[in-house]
Amino acid sequence: MLKKIPTHAVRIGMFIQGFDGNWLSHPFWKSRFVIDDAEDLARVRQSGVSGVWIDTSKGLDLPGPPSAAAPPAPAVAAETPPVVAAVPSCSVRDELQRAARLIKRSKKAVTELFQEARLGNAINVEGCLPLVADISESLARNSSALLGLARLKHKDEYTYLHSVAVCALMLSLARQLGLDEERAQEAGLAGLLHDVGKMAMPLEVLNKPGSLTDGEFAIMRSHPERGHAMLLAAGSLPESTLDVCLHHHEKYDGSGYPYGLAGENISLLARMGAVCDVYDAITSNRPYKHAWNPAESLARMAQWTGHFDTRVFHALVRTVGIYPLGSLVRLESGRLGVVVDLLPGKLTTPVVRVFFSAKSRAAIVQQELDLSRPGINDRIVSREDPAEWGFSNLDDFWR
Repeated sequence: MLKKIPTHAVRIGMFIQGFDGNWLSHPFWKSRFVIDDAEDLARVRQSGVSGVWIDTSKGLDLPGPPSAAAPPAPAVAAETPPVVAAVPSCSVRDELQRAARLIKRSKKAVTELFQEARLGNAINVEGCLPLVADISESLARNSSALLGLARLKHKDEYTYLHSVAVCALMLSLARQLGLDEERAQEAGLAGLLHDVGKMAMPLEVLNKPGSLTDGEFAIMRSHPERGHAMLLAAGSLPESTLDVCLHHHEKYDGSGYPYGLAGENISLLARMGAVCDVYDAITSNRPYKHAWNPAESLARMAQWTGHFDTRVFHALVRTVGIYPLGSLVRLESGRLGVVVDLLPGKLTTPVVRVFFSAKSRAAIVQQELDLSRPGINDRIVSREDPAEWGFSNLDDFWR
């Protein structure tokens, strides 16, 4: 199991999987090794790197709480990990700029990572872990900002930002399902690398603007197995990452590929990967189709009997909201508005910016309504299709 810990909590016997930050920031010529002497331990602690990733399946973990039968170990300040404070939450507006910078940085990192894979070079696992951690922190502050921005991608950058978006969705979904933080980080890493096999696909097939032929589709269907082989060759990745890469196109009723697994024979993280992969795919512009709006996408996915694990799909709805960021909705008052913020636990009462009258079919003075607040007597009565109203710039309301 991979775990991020503060540098001063490292001890002899731990297996270092990676350092937090650029590899030039630490004093070792390699990133994966066991701390087996006091000199290496001192060099890690004095390196200036704030944190490291350890693999607890290959070395020691942080010490757990002492048992009742054993006397407590003497306190050693340098060995005691600090209590990590919860990341303070904030509004979509407050998180947007940080999330935008993170997506720009993430796109560059994933592009370089995948291009190396296309050239046949090994996956740089150490470069993935800090990226997953940064995405995790942004989601903890406000998940809607990053999830909303990651959905807005041009068709020519889809392959790379899709991986970032699925990473973010997997992290959020894991927390919604009540998985512990270590498992959530594994889910995020799996999401980031789930489509790496597409780097083994011919570019003329991968980026084809029209429908694929049967032969081309057969080629594309090989990407989970090709990706699994790439990740296996990289080594030191959690088994769950390889599993999600191989099985994220399996369907709950057994009609998916590559092996036609069904039900509980598909791992939980792979079932999560399936629903996150599809949601981001259909809400994004791709070379051969325009994006569906988020609310419409959820409604359509709900009708695909047998495709998803129902429990996991319902958790995704709670994650992104019944009315995801950017959804066009009609209120009981006859006003149309765009969902501009989501409040935890309030799926049916988001924050909406009204801007148009459905009755007079004319623009009105914009007003932001928190539908969960007492005294707000309006409510959402329907989702609306922006195309039917001729609206093409709804995302400008919240970006």
